[in-house]
Amino acid sequence: MNESLKKELPIIGIVLLPFMYLLYVWNSLPGKVPIHWNLKGEIDDWGSKYSLIGLVFLLPVLTYILMLVVPKIDPKKRIESMGGKYYQFKFILVAFMSVLALVIIYISNNQKLSSPIMIVVLVGILFVFMGNYFKVIKQNYFIGIKTPWTLESEEVWKLTHLLAGKMWVIGGLLIVICSLVLPENINFYFFISITAVISIVPIVYSYLIYKKLKNTNQ
Repeated sequence: MNESLKKELPIIGIVLLPFMYLLYVWNSLPGKVPIHWNLKGEIDDWGSKYSLIGLVFLLPVLTYILMLVVPKIDPKKRIESMGGKYYQFKFILVAFMSVLALVIIYISNNQKLSSPIMIVVLVGILFVFMGNYFKVIKQNYFIGIKTPWTLESEEVWKLTHLLAGKMWVIGGLLIVICSLVLPENINFYFFISITAVISIVPIVYSYLIYKKLKNTNQ
């Protein structure tokens, strides 16, 4: 067996898990499943159970395909230089998407327990994971904080991702904690606020540090 294919088999197995679970519970699924919740955590929109098939493709399958393609189309081949770190990144990201798909299928099949909180907790965990990897992501066009200033300067990229890494870890932990202790309607605003802060601040910082370095070098 080809070594590269052998290495991918565990990830392929993880990609297939939601399909296996969906097949297992298919006959017990109701015809209509929740596809949206309001600020109170109440279901306010429904869709056909067949929409779950598309969801499984969009989450683990599409993510896995993108993670395979990105290194091949990266013009500077920076992602390939991450080596084992990129494989770990791909493994954990695909695993996260598969778990997310499993949770959504489970919620659809157990609507008495239906709540977006589990999904928000998973997103918080993903932020923690992403934050831990920001420090090893090298300058590229696909993964990370991609602004004109981080892409132009490797030093700006590094400094921006050091800050972003810390913010995403702290933000992710706050999201998990808030999800577990706050009412759902209040937690939604905390989730949006934290996500906005950890997304916007590194972008602004990349511009400021770029201007500072540019003025210093003049």
